[in-house]
Amino acid sequence: MTGVLTRQSLTLAPDPRRVVVKLFVPGEDAAVAHTRSQALVDRIASLDADETQLLLRRTLHDFGDRHRDLEDTFQHHYELVRHRVARTRQLSPTARLLVGAYFSHEYAVEAAALCNPSMVAHPDQSALRPGQLRVAVSLRQIGEGHLSSIGFASAVVGPGSRLAVQGRSGPLVSGRRRQVRQRRDLLAAGLREQGWDNEVCATVLAALPEHYDEVGFERVLAALPPDLFYRNTTPDTLEQLRRLSAASYAVAFPDDTLLHERVLWPATAAESNGMEDARFVRFVDDAGTPTYQATYTAYDGRRIAPRRLASDDLSQFRIDPMRGPGARNKGMALFPRSVEGRHLALCRSDGETIGLTVLADDNTWRAPVPVHGPRRSWELIQVGNCGSPVETAAGWLVLTHGVGPMRQYAIGALLLDLHHPERVIAELPGALLVPDDTEREGYVPNVVYSCGGLLHGDLLWLPYGASDARVGFATVPLDALVAAMVGHRSG
Repeated sequence: MTGVLTRQSLTLAPDPRRVVVKLFVPGEDAAVAHTRSQALVDRIASLDADETQLLLRRTLHDFGDRHRDLEDTFQHHYELVRHRVARTRQLSPTARLLVGAYFSHEYAVEAAALCNPSMVAHPDQSALRPGQLRVAVSLRQIGEGHLSSIGFASAVVGPGSRLAVQGRSGPLVSGRRRQVRQRRDLLAAGLREQGWDNEVCATVLAALPEHYDEVGFERVLAALPPDLFYRNTTPDTLEQLRRLSAASYAVAFPDDTLLHERVLWPATAAESNGMEDARFVRFVDDAGTPTYQATYTAYDGRRIAPRRLASDDLSQFRIDPMRGPGARNKGMALFPRSVEGRHLALCRSDGETIGLTVLADDNTWRAPVPVHGPRRSWELIQVGNCGSPVETAAGWLVLTHGVGPMRQYAIGALLLDLHHPERVIAELPGALLVPDDTEREGYVPNVVYSCGGLLHGDLLWLPYGASDARVGFATVPLDALVAAMVGHRSG
């Protein structure tokens, strides 16, 4: 609404220099996969020692400054393809690293688009002046093949409407995946959701403890009674059990990496085509302990699946699936604390209506209660949240997105009751933010979209993606926004 929101002049644009090193297997990127790995390994192994040394030295010279621990990455990629090396060959350490180099490639994580940010208080609040707050900005990065990952930026807001964003140079790190203890209740919920109800599943669930590791899981599978193990349907059931059981994992980054150098990269089959639209929130439990939590959409190229992420410091992350009727579509957003003893989330399980869902005792999200549906001209196609609710004295402030004519996205606002957030107590009668003439063009035109802002002082800070071409920032005085909502109560 004119006069309420102020755009900042500073924006973040996609930077094609931000690259990670990924495994490259020649032939697997073709329309009809036909690996050429064996022949490549043979050709590398046939090089003499001097040429091998020269090629490796040149590669490290050309790419070493762009990546962290590049030799370790080459060694890791060699280990992944070492089965291609003939047993009769004895490759030197240099030749092994060169094999790893040939089986590596750079991927520009945000060469196509940068969008859909969220903003939370940064774990490090040192060396700030009065009125300043350091914030962590999560970013959806999109590269070749429309593959999304989660990146970060650091910024300082305040005093007032001042904004400074830290530079994002330096080598990126995608972190190392780690195994975690799995949860039986999430496995059981996943099996129920996908209709896997048979004797094998029941026997496995009955034998698993509440928490288990990979070794214990495989031990339970191996102990299946023979009359179940050799049924025709058992191989498919075991594959499904293994896939669902592996949905939880952890990612760790070195302690000396900076936040903007960390990239959460797809690590499971369910998210192989992207990790989309992370909505971060600083969650404070009933004991007053804060953690960073987020929801995002895992995409495998055909199906979407909500995921929940948790971290104490934005350096070590744990990822778990979200199960239940409330977690069946995109756009879930967690409340920053429990409400009346309930853990709540906004959702859009029907694809077009904002709903409120509650976490049940079995760690599944219950069927949602409708909160707000498409009503106004700029949101008639669908509505959803733009991140976690922001707690204010007037109520839970929910930024919304709506889709109107020509698939134009706009951002609006609702106010929910603090104690009973299923009740809408006020709404903004018009859109808070629509694409202006400088924001209409981009990878996805006519879109402004946010995954969450925060309140600092008397200002609401709203980071937003503009047509997936760049990330902008806006400020809104909280009092003016609430005043503009007064008298526009939802029916």
